[in-house]
Amino acid sequence: MTKIISYNINGIRAAIRNGLIDWLEVISPEIICFQEIKAFETQFDLNIFKNLGYQTFCNSAEKPGYSGVAIFSKILPSKITFGMNVPEIDREGRVIKLDFENFSVINSYFPSGTSGEIRQAFKMKFLKEFKNYVHLFKDNPVLVCGDFNICHKPIDIHNPVSNKNSSGFLPEERHWMTEFLEMGFIDSFRKLNNEPHNYTWWSYRANSRNKNLGWRIDYHMLSKSLNSKIVRSSILSEVKHSDHCPILLELNL
Repeated sequence: MTKIISYNINGIRAAIRNGLIDWLEVISPEIICFQEIKAFETQFDLNIFKNLGYQTFCNSAEKPGYSGVAIFSKILPSKITFGMNVPEIDREGRVIKLDFENFSVINSYFPSGTSGEIRQAFKMKFLKEFKNYVHLFKDNPVLVCGDFNICHKPIDIHNPVSNKNSSGFLPEERHWMTEFLEMGFIDSFRKLNNEPHNYTWWSYRANSRNKNLGWRIDYHMLSKSLNSKIVRSSILSEVKHSDHCPILLELNL
């Protein structure tokens, strides 16, 4: 069984101070994909993770304290690829891909468009480039995971009516998600669970997490060739090192 965690950590240094390592030691996934690490490799102790048996691969943003993704793996990858070869996007450290013997993992942190039109336009550019990038691998056994910053359907957001014009739930973003799935991917959580009120991110405002007023914007998207390998796909909403929670995927590889 291969256990894979995806987790927007919202600052890996703060998460380490808040007990991340103790939790990681207990849950012990083979692969953990972090988004929004907000640090260079020199700014936190990678040996903490190496001592747990992980090889560490980080793609940090050029801008200090911003964005950045990482994959820590107990399985030896055959190839590591940083970014999508799109300089404007790759400067923000948003994509890292590891190839293993019988599958690949693409860890991604999609931009947010909530700060205004400029960043929303950047987000739409990212969506176009990311789909082109993933299209190259769509016929291979691949997991595309991370923080997509998009709720796909009304069931994925606590108030779809009032948020219909909000970045992250715009019609064009949701349409992109539909097209992405139609390219040959499975939303692994929705394959197993069609219940409402399952979210992965909550605003820090208005006691949103305690009230479960959230958004499901973190995903494990699997190519259809891995469909039969899914054992479990869960949201670990009780884990609190971030304004997101981790999501768990177990595959019988």
